[in-house]
Amino acid sequence: MFQRNFGKFLLFTLLLAAFGCGRAVFDNKQMVAPQTLRDVPALRLNYRFESDVPAPPATNETVQSEERNAAVQSDFDQNRLQELLDKTITSPNKQRVLAVYHKVEDLPSEFRLDMYSADGKLLRKITHDGMAVHFPETIVWSPDSSNVAFVAMVRVGQTNGEPTQSEPNQTEKDANTAPSPEANANTELTTNSENTNTAPPANTAPEGEAPKAILTFRTEQIYTADANGNDVKPLTQNEGLIYFYFVWSPDSSMLVSLAATYQEWNFLKYQADGKGELFIPMGRPRLVEKNGRERRLDDNLTAVHPVWSPDSAKIAAAFNTQTRIYDAIGDAPTQAAIPLRNQLLISSKAFDEQLQKQEQGNANIEANTEPNANANANQAANVTPNQPLGTLPDESTLVSFNPIINLEWTQDSMLYLQTGYIKQMKNETDSARSYLRWHRLIFSPQAVALGN
Repeated sequence: MFQRNFGKFLLFTLLLAAFGCGRAVFDNKQMVAPQTLRDVPALRLNYRFESDVPAPPATNETVQSEERNAAVQSDFDQNRLQELLDKTITSPNKQRVLAVYHKVEDLPSEFRLDMYSADGKLLRKITHDGMAVHFPETIVWSPDSSNVAFVAMVRVGQTNGEPTQSEPNQTEKDANTAPSPEANANTELTTNSENTNTAPPANTAPEGEAPKAILTFRTEQIYTADANGNDVKPLTQNEGLIYFYFVWSPDSSMLVSLAATYQEWNFLKYQADGKGELFIPMGRPRLVEKNGRERRLDDNLTAVHPVWSPDSAKIAAAFNTQTRIYDAIGDAPTQAAIPLRNQLLISSKAFDEQLQKQEQGNANIEANTEPNANANANQAANVTPNQPLGTLPDESTLVSFNPIINLEWTQDSMLYLQTGYIKQMKNETDSARSYLRWHRLIFSPQAVALGN
């Protein structure tokens, strides 16, 4: 009997000791969150959605100015009578001025670039006669004023400088039909083989002359030049792609762009023309480094301009009601999809109800009808179908439920997104902008368990 009880006691003691050791090991593990978001991969971000918030605050960063430079204008008026100055773009540090101009014989969509000092002295012609600048509204200085980026291609009627390749790379040929915005694109982390390892050769020319040996293409590519107008080179070399939007990272090391295939561009333009709408291009976001290395971030088309995080570590893009975050740094970049349809449906229902109450209150104040008539009208307006608990609202009944149309990343931990209805028609009186609402995502790093 004593041996049996002693055996039970010994077994109980061993179990208690094992439990204590296991608990000690568990207690020694601590949940630690990184101090900054820069080194947190996109896949390791937590987020909190806040709907219907005030518009994002204005930033105090120094940006380029398009106020016309009087000294440059004077040089054109006195010395360049056969050329017409369209606008000037002053660098953020106010030391350099980019002149955007055209000759009388140039097509309306084709422009030329020259670099000036702030006091109106011509430093360098950037584009030669066979090179045409397109989309002048996209010309942008890097934040540190060391480089300027623009889009150019072969001038109509010119053949000099055309590359021998005539087709886009295989990944672009396979992308002529865009998949659904909800499709998973986590596998797209490849780089283009044509321009991955080395930067294009620099081009220089005597002062006041444009370099002649700049490689040009039959579709719009991104080019850069330094602050003196030298080192003009194509950053992208994807014949068949049209790059129509790009923005520098805050640290001036990279650009994020939107590009579409030539076929997609023409098809979307054809559709817009058939509806009497203004053509709003759509493209795929692409990361472009200053050495020419390029990475397509997503397979889906979007018209929403991608944005950089303030620390230059991540990029955000929007597809309908979904936001996606991409790593821009690191050897193994990740991406994360943030579907917001459900949150937007719920917030839109609350927004519509609040809007209805306001309109109803205004109607009650202004109306001079009989009380009974008002009561009947109010009762009819407040009737809503019985909705089971936990079900989402029907989007067809919500006037304020709209896709994401704009992004602004104001802090590393705070991304603003705007939803709204926008209809841009060739006949301006038929255009519409309504239900513009701001929301935001608050990011935080996921905690990591650390042990002894």
